[in-house]
Formats: sequence, C-alpha cells, structure tokens
Amino acid sequence: MISRRQAGVAGGRALLLLAGLSATAGGVWFGLKRHGAAVTTDQASAAPASAPDTTAPSASAPLIQTDQLTAAFWQQQFDTPKGGQLSLAKAQGKPTLINFWATWCPPCVKEMPELDHFHREFTPKGWAVIGLAIDGPTPVKEFLTKVAVGFDLGLAGFGGTELAQALGNESGGLPFSVMIDAKGKVRHRKMGATHFEELATWARQIG
Repeated sequence: MISRRQAGVAGGRALLLLAGLSATAGGVWFGLKRHGAAVTTDQASAAPASAPDTTAPSASAPLIQTDQLTAAFWQQQFDTPKGGQLSLAKAQGKPTLINFWATWCPPCVKEMPELDHFHREFTPKGWAVIGLAIDGPTPVKEFLTKVAVGFDLGLAGFGGTELAQALGNESGGLPFSVMIDAKGKVRHRKMGATHFEELATWARQIG
C-alpha cells in the first residue's frame, strides 16, 4: 500500500516530468523557427512537422537531382481521405503546386482557402494542385467536413516528411509548398504559409 506522503511525492515528480516535456517541445518549436531551410521562408508561420506514422510509399531511387524530379518521384502513390489512391503520375507533364500540410498545423489550416483559390483559378489553365497531409486519415476526414477543398489530397503520413525534405524542406517545418514547371523542375519553394497572390505571381512567371 502507498502512503499519502509517498503518493504526494510521486505526484510531484510526475508534474515535474510533464513540465520538462513541455519545455522540450517548446524548444523544438522555436528551434525549428530559428534554423529554417535555405528557401523562400516565412518561418513565423511554420509549424514543426511531427505526426503519427502512417508511412507513405517511398522509392529507393533518387526523387530529385539538381531540382529536376526523377521518374521515381512521379511513381509515388498515396491513399486518399475518400478511399482509393492518388498517383503523382497524374500531374506529370503539368505545372504543379504541391503543398505539405497537417490538420494540427494552424498556418496550414489558415492557408487552405488560399490554395483552393489557386486551384479554382489555375486548374482550368492546365495546372495540377496536390495537398499531401503529414497526418492520419481520421483527423483529415474530420477536417474536410468543415473546410471545402477541391484539389487532390493524399495521406502522406510521417513518410511525407522525408519526401518534403527531399524536395528541399531542410528544417522539417509545415506548411511547405513546392511549385514545379511542366518539365518537372522545381522552380519555387516556400516554408511557411503562402497566399493566392504569391502563388499566382510564381505561376505566371513559370507560364
């Protein structure tokens, strides 16, 4: 039997442990924001990427070489929130916007209508827009009941973090956007929340 005094000591230790874990998490958050990737960066609106391990497909061959996406990149497939598979091959040969996001990332959620605006304006012009969630299927499905998203979404899980890093996301933060031209070359990278006008400007430069 544990005495009241022993229980009190154990409770105090538990509180100290929780406080230590909270401090560590806070350090990771701000550490990532201070040490960003060498890309077009808005670190103030980026959240550190960490999510349940619902691993996405990965390729052994290089996915990118000197900003040029390889065949291995386009061969990747992801489950979708509605069931079925999303193949990146459907975007091959098109100028493409890929956005890495998560439901637990506030700036990701905030920029979602901006991405959907871009989708509505530029998909008729031949663009593809793809969102890859660093998240589990349940929270993504719940999110989609509240926020209308017209572009393709894939469930990349924790494996999506490695894919984002391969595309230039050195800090591992979210949201992270990549704009690719029709020849499969990465033309723009953005760490942190973006908006329609910024995306539209890049798209017009690519043509």
